[in-house]
Amino acid sequence: MKFSLTWLKDHLETEASLAELAAAMNRIGLEVEGIEDPAETLAGFTVAKVLTAAPHPDADKLQVLTLDTGAGDPLQVVCGAPNARAGMMGVLGLPGAVVPSNGMALRKSAIRGVESNGMMCSVRELELGEEHDGIIELPDDAPVGHSFADYHGSSPVFDVAITPNRPDCMGVYGIARDLAAAGMGTLKPIAFPQFETSGDCPVDIRTDDPEGCPAFYGRVITGVKNGPSPDWLQQRLQSAGQRPISLLVDLTNYLMLAFGRPAHVYDLAKLTGAVIARRAKDGEQVVALNEKTYTLDSGMTVIADDSGVHDIAGIMGGEHSGCSDDTTDILLEIAYFNPDRIGQTGRKLGLASDARTRFERGVDPAFLDDGLALLTGLITELAGGSASQAVHAGAAPSDARTIAFDPGLTQRLGGVSIEMSRQQAILESLGFAVDASLDRWTVTAPLRRHDIEGPADLVEEVVRIYGIDDIASAPLPRAEGVAVPTASAEQKQERRVRRAAAGRGLNEAVTWSFLPVPEAEHFADGRTLWVLGNPISEDMKVMRPSMIPGLLMAAKRNADRGATSLRLFEIGRRYFRSADGSSNEQPTVGAVLVGEKTPRGWVQKVNGGKAVHFDAFDAKEEALALLAEAGAPVDKLQIMGEAGEKFHPGQSATLRLGPKNILARFGTVHPKTLAAFDIDAPVVALEIFLDAIPGRKGAGGFGRTAYAPPALQSVMRDFAFLVPADLPAGDVQRMVKGADKANIIDARIFDVFAGQGVPEGKKSIAVEVTLQPDGRSYTDEDLTAISDAIIAAARKLGAELRG
Repeated sequence: MKFSLTWLKDHLETEASLAELAAAMNRIGLEVEGIEDPAETLAGFTVAKVLTAAPHPDADKLQVLTLDTGAGDPLQVVCGAPNARAGMMGVLGLPGAVVPSNGMALRKSAIRGVESNGMMCSVRELELGEEHDGIIELPDDAPVGHSFADYHGSSPVFDVAITPNRPDCMGVYGIARDLAAAGMGTLKPIAFPQFETSGDCPVDIRTDDPEGCPAFYGRVITGVKNGPSPDWLQQRLQSAGQRPISLLVDLTNYLMLAFGRPAHVYDLAKLTGAVIARRAKDGEQVVALNEKTYTLDSGMTVIADDSGVHDIAGIMGGEHSGCSDDTTDILLEIAYFNPDRIGQTGRKLGLASDARTRFERGVDPAFLDDGLALLTGLITELAGGSASQAVHAGAAPSDARTIAFDPGLTQRLGGVSIEMSRQQAILESLGFAVDASLDRWTVTAPLRRHDIEGPADLVEEVVRIYGIDDIASAPLPRAEGVAVPTASAEQKQERRVRRAAAGRGLNEAVTWSFLPVPEAEHFADGRTLWVLGNPISEDMKVMRPSMIPGLLMAAKRNADRGATSLRLFEIGRRYFRSADGSSNEQPTVGAVLVGEKTPRGWVQKVNGGKAVHFDAFDAKEEALALLAEAGAPVDKLQIMGEAGEKFHPGQSATLRLGPKNILARFGTVHPKTLAAFDIDAPVVALEIFLDAIPGRKGAGGFGRTAYAPPALQSVMRDFAFLVPADLPAGDVQRMVKGADKANIIDARIFDVFAGQGVPEGKKSIAVEVTLQPDGRSYTDEDLTAISDAIIAAARKLGAELRG
């Protein structure tokens, strides 16, 4: 939010310097993001008088001017403005000055052979307005040679960031109130221009949507004269970054920026019948002031008459009923709208405005009457006219929040001792009503302070005005001895997995926890999605049901920028709604491998020198490695199907501990899924469900048993089995390894073959078995017994030993 120092001093009587005011705002929580000084922008521009104006000898539309700059001999300037003439006062840009509108540095030059020592400037060139038909004309008494910045009254401009919980500071008056409470001056009372009313309002004003528009006030003013705003008003709007439009529109903007109270003015001649706040009808349309057409639905509040919609309530007025220079009779509207309704409507329509920002954060419901009176007085004072009686349709919220407050809480929560009288003075200076007759005070918050909910908020108000910088630093208490680790088992697990993934060459991504509805539904797996009631945008409406969609979207962005090989992982949470409606979040690891595993190259003999892409086995390798780091019993896992429709059938699987406990899924992403995410490259993905991994029994100590190498060398034996072609090799490996746990320490598949010499419907699996003797060497009888046990175990799967 921007405003000038002059505007601030309209409401704050202060002798504080610019730097002191900026420091005070930062101290009380109103962050000053920058200070602009227009005097610096207008440096090098001076007030000058045109002495003579003669035609240019070589250009029909140019004139050669001689100017009195108050600094010795007259200067010669070539000018093309049609209003340049002898005797007028204007603004001269001297050589070295920079034109604000285009950044052009002025210099002494020759224009069509005639020397020119600068430039006479227009309003637009100095960014003082939109007028550009001629150069600026100043009053005859303007001081020749005086700095134009000083003459114009340029004032430094603050740029302040207002947090969403402080809509009461979305107007200059609210900031002045806080500064006055902080001791930076005295808050001036609001000056209400006096006006007379005559007769009842000729227009029926009502609200048929009390939920969306609880209060709708208005009145008619006849006989106004619209036109340009006075300089003081234009200067204040320009300091806020607003373009002056016309007196009537500018006054509504002034009310919003000065007091945080949006309002609207209609051309009465363009209205038909009653003016009503109501729900829109599905499919109803309106052309807004930004000249765009918006299609409405029944969840939106509008202002309408008998002919249709004229205003998207609380957001933007309609083009049809806006005021023009010919407007003579107007209807003023000032209302209180439901903040939630305004936010939802703005997001649906993708429409932002200054009014929406204030209404959806919550305006002051107690400023309706005063706001209408202030706006009426300003209009009648500056534009003339006769005002009718006001119409009050409905009523704004009026129940102020009352809080029981113990002043001692400031010491306990804020860490600073402040006298009770000082605390009371601070709260009252901010508009709170304080009953301090008992030990426990009763504090009533003003209606504009929607952020005050309990005693802790009152402590914050007292401490920020008292001065956070005045709170002495104090060390936190610490127990004697070695600090106790604070990381939970889940946090430690995630750290191990994160380090392992990074060590394996994967790059960590941090994506949004929110997804668009179509992407989320694609990975819902039949579970109830967690849809947000108040999302930050329509594209972030659903909490992610899987880590993979966000990673696919990140891969898409990188691929669009030329990346040919991507290895991304993320550790986060998946979100669902449980059957009872409660929220459910699950810690998960996701990873995607996109594009080329190895680039093409003449050194690369595999695949004929062509690029090799990632496949499902790469995803499986990463899944097993990360599961091992997470503490899963990898050697006991079973590989089964049913990874989900978003994976390619036959190129995907799940890793399970038992038939029902799914620890991970992996595989090649289905082409339909890639098409939904607009990805052209092949992608493999994996997802590990950390909450499904069982905890280790007896875990919790830091120590581990000392390593003792075996006394005898291990023995290896190879076995080749004929098995059904559809039998997973992992099942054979697991069965063989468990055949004799006392002697077999490892089993490894080293060959799978199908073809010549192998019966139809069969395949050959070769297993390398590692045996570890304990205490004595194996005898032939021992080895025979172990081999028989291995063959018997494999036979349970339908395997038979090859001859």
